Amino acid sequence: MLTPLSILLVLSAAFLHASWNALLRGGADRTQSMLIMNVTVGIAGLAMMAVAGLPTSAAAYVCASGLIHLVYNALLVRMYRSGDLGETYPVARGSSPALVALGGSLAAGEWMNLIGIVGIGLVCAGIFMLAAARARPAKVESALATDPAADLGGRLHAMNLPFALATGVSIAAYTVVDGLGVRASGNWAAYTGGIFAFFLAVPLWYLARRRMKMFAVPLAEVGKAASGGLISLAAYGAIIWAMQGSAMGAVSALRETSVVFAALLGAAFLDERLTGWRIAACCIIAVGAACFGWRF
Repeated sequence: MLTPLSILLVLSAAFLHASWNALLRGGADRTQSMLIMNVTVGIAGLAMMAVAGLPTSAAAYVCASGLIHLVYNALLVRMYRSGDLGETYPVARGSSPALVALGGSLAAGEWMNLIGIVGIGLVCAGIFMLAAARARPAKVESALATDPAADLGGRLHAMNLPFALATGVSIAAYTVVDGLGVRASGNWAAYTGGIFAFFLAVPLWYLARRRMKMFAVPLAEVGKAASGGLISLAAYGAIIWAMQGSAMGAVSALRETSVVFAALLGAAFLDERLTGWRIAACCIIAVGAACFGWRF
């Protein structure tokens, strides 16, 4: 079961995670923003290992998680290239708890009770509502004003949905791997440092290909992206700490309350429309996610 301290840390991580996604979504060039984030967390990961030691007993998990995280980052950039934070983020985050709970059950014997199964149903219902929603930014609303038959919002969502779902699968994959890995490691700080040090592979790849233009980022954007990287490290470090002694499905589900924070941040800072339909869908996903915390 989750302790009060674990619940507080995971909820804090949920807010932090939504915050760094908002920073990425609001960046001028999301590929460059992600690159700066990778440099920041990679250096921070090396610093953590310098203090906490090397996660040698969980090296295989670190490598597997690092590779999955690289895929996740690539999907995240593609997802935000055209999708609203409030539209795509809930689908990506909301689709992962059921997969994490299933993975935890099969890999670690963390079987769900009836309330957990109900939670899966609620999460899926919320995702279906988001899939049926019409996310219409201002430019789309303007087009519809002149041509009501041009349902650009529907086509926009249909284009983003596969990337959002693929992102959700990658989230579930690295969460299960990290839940098993931190337990094998026995040192959450060293394990977290190992995962994030792996992110240096991306900037090293750009350097090897002599693509120096990717690093030509305005100082203001560097500060924003680096802040997002540090926020992401703090957020996921708290999750890894919590998964040492708590069920992976419960931790993952509680973390996905970040969909509510994301919807609010998108409306407050990214000029995204917070419709009643989207609010209801986010709330249903959050309630369904919370059900995973009620375990036998």
